[in-house]
Amino acid sequence: MTELQTVPVLPPATGAWREGDPVGDRRFVDLGAITLEGGETLPDLRVAYETWGRFDGTNAVLVLHALTGDSHVTGEAGLGHPTPGWWTALVGPGKAIDTDRWFVVAPNVLGGCQGTTGPASPAPDGQAYGSRFPRTTVRDQVAVEALFADALSIGSWAAVLGGSMGGMRALEWAVMYPARVERLLLLCSPAAASADQIAWAAPQLAAIREDPGWHGGDYHDRPRGEGPHVGLGVARRIAHNTYRTAEEYDTRFARRPQPGEDPEDGGRFAIESYLDHHAEKLVHRFDAGSYVELTRAMNGHDVARGRGSPAEALGRVTARTVVAGSVSDRLYPLHQQEELAALIPGAGEVHRIESPFGHDAFLIEARRLTQILEELFAR
Repeated sequence: MTELQTVPVLPPATGAWREGDPVGDRRFVDLGAITLEGGETLPDLRVAYETWGRFDGTNAVLVLHALTGDSHVTGEAGLGHPTPGWWTALVGPGKAIDTDRWFVVAPNVLGGCQGTTGPASPAPDGQAYGSRFPRTTVRDQVAVEALFADALSIGSWAAVLGGSMGGMRALEWAVMYPARVERLLLLCSPAAASADQIAWAAPQLAAIREDPGWHGGDYHDRPRGEGPHVGLGVARRIAHNTYRTAEEYDTRFARRPQPGEDPEDGGRFAIESYLDHHAEKLVHRFDAGSYVELTRAMNGHDVARGRGSPAEALGRVTARTVVAGSVSDRLYPLHQQEELAALIPGAGEVHRIESPFGHDAFLIEARRLTQILEELFAR
């Protein structure tokens, strides 16, 4: 009897959502052309988004996702949504962001890969933008979100909430459009990307660009297994180490081998298997071009650019603001949130999230986040 062999599934050239894929709970708004900060024009701009609750004209809450997040803030995984909602514990009827009270709106970011125009999207010639996708900034992302809000007839937000890259966008919302933001929550994010953060991003970008499957950014229509999935997986492994902590790793994994494997005979340690797992998941649901584009935009984030000092820039914020950070965050350390809280008028002291989960505390620590959100909405 012949033993059955499992044939490995080759990863797609891109994990992006593309036309013809299941839509799931996404909706779309077409915004026409937009001219970017760099002077280039994107024609036929589309934004994918999801909503929960009912809009009464004054109760809209904007939730902004992080680098590899998307508009699927809450809900199950399923057709069109490869992963469950990333804030399901916080968004829904009776939860901290109560959809019986608030109209919650979550767009996929400009340059993303889950329905909003990005490198994997079709250009006017019908081919993926790929290397032709123009460089964008966090301010471009927010300018697009402002046009998107106009299209939904949302003149102002009762609250704008964001963590990590989403916090960068939330901050720019409050500086660029202060009259449109009533409340502001900044989680685990900085006023500007530091040299250390740019340094951590550099090997991630290099891993993708030096992958033979990158093809200069023009790989989207290649067969399975011929995209830059190896480089994207390496980038994810590096990034994940900045999201978590040595304390968590030592507690969960120590030096244990992966079950059934021997590190002394070509096998893996359990921590290596864990990182491999996260890399494998990402290459099936994300696009390497978007990873590069969004990382570059994050590297360029500086709220004071062209606005004088950080104090002058942050002094524009009129929203009732809560700033929170994880005490164990080694990607965006707590002192960066302390700077925001000190310079944003009326923000008060930083809300500390005591957690062993580092940067990812803003996704994991639901009980503490509920307390923080309750304070924001009660003020």
